[in-house]
Amino acid sequence: MGEVVCEELEDLVHFSVHDLPGRGYVVMEEIRRQGKLCDVTLKAGEHKFSAHRIVLAASIPYFHAMFTNDMVECKQDEILMQGMDPSALEALINFAYSGHVAIDQQNVQALLIGSSFLQLQNVKDACCSFLRDRLHPKNCLGVRQFAETMMCATLYDSANNFLHRHFVDVSLSEEFLTLRTDELLELVACDELNVKTEEQVFEAALSWVHHDRVNRESLLPELLSKIRLPLCRPQFLTERVQQEELVRCCHKCRDLLDEAKDFHLMLERRPHLPAFKTRQRCCTSIMALIYAVGGLNSSGDSLNVVEVFDPMGNFWERCQPMRTARSRVGVAVVNGLLYAIGGYDGQSRLSTVEVYNPETDAWTRVSSMNSQRSAMGTVVIDGHIYVCGGYDGKSSLNSVECYSPHTDRWSVVTEMSASRSAAGVTVFDGRIFVSGGHDGLQIFNTVEYYNHHTNRWHASSPMSNKRCRHGAASLGSHLYAVGGYDGSGFLSGAEVFSSASGQWSHLVAMNTRRSRVSLVAASGRLYAVGGYDGQTNLGSVEMFNPDTGRWTFMAPMACHEGGVGVGCVPLQPA
Repeated sequence: MGEVVCEELEDLVHFSVHDLPGRGYVVMEEIRRQGKLCDVTLKAGEHKFSAHRIVLAASIPYFHAMFTNDMVECKQDEILMQGMDPSALEALINFAYSGHVAIDQQNVQALLIGSSFLQLQNVKDACCSFLRDRLHPKNCLGVRQFAETMMCATLYDSANNFLHRHFVDVSLSEEFLTLRTDELLELVACDELNVKTEEQVFEAALSWVHHDRVNRESLLPELLSKIRLPLCRPQFLTERVQQEELVRCCHKCRDLLDEAKDFHLMLERRPHLPAFKTRQRCCTSIMALIYAVGGLNSSGDSLNVVEVFDPMGNFWERCQPMRTARSRVGVAVVNGLLYAIGGYDGQSRLSTVEVYNPETDAWTRVSSMNSQRSAMGTVVIDGHIYVCGGYDGKSSLNSVECYSPHTDRWSVVTEMSASRSAAGVTVFDGRIFVSGGHDGLQIFNTVEYYNHHTNRWHASSPMSNKRCRHGAASLGSHLYAVGGYDGSGFLSGAEVFSSASGQWSHLVAMNTRRSRVSLVAASGRLYAVGGYDGQTNLGSVEMFNPDTGRWTFMAPMACHEGGVGVGCVPLQPA
């Protein structure tokens, strides 16, 4: 027979049946169920399960190590699985053949323990996700403890963040009342608790003590020392704390109460208090949306456009525009409502104010300020909006106004020591801090803060650099100032003030020079939004991660070219 010649065809053909491995496992599972060809038995308690060594070794890392490394068990016909839940072991053996496991409330803990023992990381992760998605005020403490025992760091963090976000609801649970002393002390000392008032922390701690009064009464002084009693209302201190029997009967508790009352009555003693006792708690794990309000287009015209940024999804979306065009506008958030205050409409400085409700996607007008202002600082403290300084079209201002959403009225409070336009203004350590800015003649590096309890301004440590048109925000125990203009150049540099040291220090610079930049803290990060680099209005956004110390570009704004006001609206926990 002559030689076959195929000159125009490949000499090698690859033939594959892609589903063969999967079909093979199905056949092996059927063989196992028939009790055929099995060469090992796994025993958990009184339960025995037959299987094939080769399948277990191929699918489960624990058995791969056992059967391929000449361990003593590799020659045993029956292997005792010490401490394994029988139903979990059966489910994980089935998983080795099918790649499928059903997770429910009854088996999730046993499956997580079993998959951790067998080094099945994908099943362990699935169990952690199951528990994370079902966190509830009644179970989060138990899940957190279980996650710590099983060294599931991500689940532990999720449960811990849930605990912080839902602290008040968790404090009403049975789990809370059974917390160990060290766990409760750590919890009530935490900065991250999501509470409207410090009074809620006091009530939670007191409930815990009363649950087992005989054994816990002696712990109340240590608990009260962790609670920020000076942040409680004087009326609450007098009518609730002072009247509590456990406080009246304890000398140390009465001393802590007197310290808190003196905070409100004797101003000269305030500097001697530990800093944490007057620092508002701030739950940075609460997710939030960032709104960019007003600002400029590429031609420098004022806009009424509003867009919202989702930090988790890293995207911007337009929402309902304001009634009025506003650049260099003040923005504040109170009770989930977004206020747009003053600004410049392209012709004049404004005193008008409008408020946006994200639930209805609608703007409404409220009372106007007493003064026209653009480039002012706007903050919220104790449910009231404060606007500091700014420019009225003729000169920089040192005046300060306070707005009550409850009464819809603006009132004038004590003026700053200097006229400041384009200053950085933020709430830090329970005070309103104003940094830098200019008065039309000079740019400042000076800093002053306002105590709303005493209606007085005080000098603070000056910044390293003079700045105006910079961004300012606080995060935890630090106050940040970024970018701006120093009179000769547009800045990318940043600095940070520590409440512990009382000093400013340099921070890693942003990637871009940004004057007229807005800075906002959201979900434990800082976001520098927009600005002007000396040549171009910017739509870009940078995020600073305090954990890594790095600035990272995020999705740019869709509709703005700088000059925006920004506000952060927390998403209410489900």
